[in-house]
Amino acid sequence: MKSSIMDNSVEELVMENKNNTQLTTQQKSSLTIKICWYFYRFILSRRYKTIIIGGELLTTGCGKLILPNHQSHIDPQIMAIETFNYGGVVPVVAERFFKIPVIRYFLKAWGAIGVSEIKPGNRDITFIERMTEQVKESLREGKNVIIYPSGQLTDQGIEKIYNKQGAFALVSNLPEDVQVLGVRISGLWGSIWSKAWDGKQPHFLLTYVKAIFILFANLIIFAPKRTVHLEFVDITENAIKYSKTDRKTFNLFLESFYNKNGWEEANYIKHFFFLPKSTRKYPANLKTNPF
Repeated sequence: MKSSIMDNSVEELVMENKNNTQLTTQQKSSLTIKICWYFYRFILSRRYKTIIIGGELLTTGCGKLILPNHQSHIDPQIMAIETFNYGGVVPVVAERFFKIPVIRYFLKAWGAIGVSEIKPGNRDITFIERMTEQVKESLREGKNVIIYPSGQLTDQGIEKIYNKQGAFALVSNLPEDVQVLGVRISGLWGSIWSKAWDGKQPHFLLTYVKAIFILFANLIIFAPKRTVHLEFVDITENAIKYSKTDRKTFNLFLESFYNKNGWEEANYIKHFFFLPKSTRKYPANLKTNPF
């Protein structure tokens, strides 16, 4: 009898120690994320002046499906940093980003949802169903999920969704009491992170290295700044309304929302404070303003 009681006590102590260790690990991970957030926010603020419109929409208690346009590879980073104080976001990202060690750590810490690459002949036809279920689960838990409806960087001064189905599938199966927020991002068309820089898809890691070099070449604090606008708008009612029609109509609704302010001209900000204004030309292979 005494042996049984002693065994139970030992087992309880082991379990308590294990729980304490797990809690300590979670606390350390949370602290690491916060330290990195402060550091990276400072770094981004040296190069980008971010103006947020409608940020109060992020303070409501319900889960939110956030749908931004996609001008460059840097806008998801800016979005992640700027929404951190509002509870952060669960990003839906291409699986290739999970293969980059440092980025993989933060994506996992944020609970990011990976989706297969959209390439002809190399696409998991079940990925939409799996992604939808994962996103719905996060939304039911009251989390904010961000997905880019276009699924790719824009190649012109307006946003085009074409025939993409991710956002349509999600809004068509939205859990109750979930808010849909559209985000108009502007100011990054012409950045080295966008196709407007040289007409090509920017290589993520090479562009990252280049961005770090630019920052240090400007002694960090003297880097010329680019103004970026993030405009959050509650589009829940219309999003649900158009999701009950068909994918084409829904995507056209999103395009009209993103392109409300018309064609955005590429803005080339000089990279070094000691050089004159940039004279870079718009790539000839990209579409120009037809209006």
